[in-house]
Amino acid sequence: MKLADKKIYLASKSPRRRELLRQIGIDFELLLNDKEVDEQVLPDEKPAAYVARVTRDKLMSARQTMLYRQLPMRPILAADTTVVVDDLILGKPADVKEAIEMITRLSGRTHQVLTSIAVAFQEQMWQTTQYSDVVFESLTDDMIRAYCSTQEPYDKAGGYGIQGLASIFIKDIAGSHSGIMGLPLFETAQLLQNTGLRILPPATL
Repeated sequence: MKLADKKIYLASKSPRRRELLRQIGIDFELLLNDKEVDEQVLPDEKPAAYVARVTRDKLMSARQTMLYRQLPMRPILAADTTVVVDDLILGKPADVKEAIEMITRLSGRTHQVLTSIAVAFQEQMWQTTQYSDVVFESLTDDMIRAYCSTQEPYDKAGGYGIQGLASIFIKDIAGSHSGIMGLPLFETAQLLQNTGLRILPPATL
């Protein structure tokens, strides 16, 4: 079966992932799951296993939604990002207290950002996880409280986004800038091309 068109389904609510797909010219339609995926960490679950499992669950749930609604058959892209320090997974802070605790833990440290992406088309699935290291400068209590007084920390894993105000805290990164934002574009393009989707337009030179 060929692609119904050149569009994909994006199984994510993240505005940053939408922005990144548009950046590389991917036409997409949101396919939000009828059923919320459980994102609780399982006992003794390692961060890499956790982020990969949640991504697969999101993908399979979206695929079931596509089939149930009898939507056109298109590639489905799902992703999940987690921030890890001291082998501890930092989710989205629920309140200012949690946000302050998270940013304090990251201050003056190197932490990891793991983004797993998965693509399904027809009966096949491809998945990979991208790893990046992020170095925060040492922050004063006043800087942390000022940052956590904004709205930025509260819808992002680890309590920050590299594309926002927290960028002034980041001394160095090793890995993928877009991966830290939530969608590593190199890996995303590789997986989507497995489905037959063309990313670059035909050469005209």
